[in-house]
Amino acid sequence: MIINITFSGVYFYIINNVIFILTCIIFGSYLTLAIVSAIALRKYLRQNSYVDYNSIILAPLTPSISVIAPAYNEERTIVENIRALLSLHYNNFEVIIVNDGSTDETFKKMVEAYSLVRVDYYFDYKIPCERIRGVYKSQIKSFKMLTIIDKNNGGKSDALNAGINVSKKDLICCVDVDSIIESDALLKLVKPFMEETDKKIVATGGVVRIANSCDIADGQIKEIRLPKEFLPRMQVLEYTRAFLLARMAWGKLNGLLLISGALGLFDKETVIECGGYSTKTVGEDMELVVRMRRHMADKKIPYKATYIPDPLLWTEVPSNKKLLSRQRNRWTRGTLETLITHRKLVHPKYGSLARSYLYWFFLEWMAPCRYLNIQEHFY
Repeated sequence: MIINITFSGVYFYIINNVIFILTCIIFGSYLTLAIVSAIALRKYLRQNSYVDYNSIILAPLTPSISVIAPAYNEERTIVENIRALLSLHYNNFEVIIVNDGSTDETFKKMVEAYSLVRVDYYFDYKIPCERIRGVYKSQIKSFKMLTIIDKNNGGKSDALNAGINVSKKDLICCVDVDSIIESDALLKLVKPFMEETDKKIVATGGVVRIANSCDIADGQIKEIRLPKEFLPRMQVLEYTRAFLLARMAWGKLNGLLLISGALGLFDKETVIECGGYSTKTVGEDMELVVRMRRHMADKKIPYKATYIPDPLLWTEVPSNKKLLSRQRNRWTRGTLETLITHRKLVHPKYGSLARSYLYWFFLEWMAPCRYLNIQEHFY
């Protein structure tokens, strides 16, 4: 009994010291990333202070974009959400809504609101996905850029793959249909694709902000308010740290591994070459970015994944412990699945990608909270 107590005491002494050291390393890394982020943000603001984004609309060489949004049982808001996507400020784009086997009246409401009819639409299953039952277009000329896909249920990743198969544009913008996108989001996301000449841009992402307690009307943010509830308010700090510090810095260091699944712009050719979104992980957004970067590095093609430090999208975050726990569990599992799948990235030949991988493994996934969970289990 005495031996067990002594062993237990030594064990917890070691664990506590490991937690302390790891915490110091985490705060040190956050400080370093904050400095790099501040330098990059200052440079971005200086370079973009006189940019006229409206000129991008008129530019003859502006890349075309397919906006793809999966929808599953969204009957309450689907009509307004589609209207918001159609009102985005961009010249050459299409909106593809993928009805992923909804069991409510999502599809019916879309048909009625936008006068949809089934059309003969040629496409190829370049990326495997569940069977597409039909492609629908609106009879109203003002909605000619709208395409609706009706397919068997296969999950978000599968729905996005179906949208990619049907898309006709150069770039694909994958969004959550229930999020609120800034009207000029596409203009800001496409800018890096038009500026870069030495390297191929494979993906761009931007800041996601929290819409809890904000005044929302007609699919747009009318008045910004700080969340009234405690958990959403704490997540404002977390999102600021994640987007304006970590991702801004890693974008500058060419080590960006994650672009939010709520809004990201990708080079369609590269996405298809990589096999599209994986249906075997719950972290499909991170896994695709990592796979695209690994694909480009293996082929030794100069490339870049960029980050825009502008608020481009607003979303509701969990306001109670149960939903927050479920969300974070999914994020943690998705991160671990991606890191295990692409564990070969630790090889020095991947350079900044390898350093970013180690950061994510030791300081994002293996955070002190994991050790605290171990302690709680033993107690």
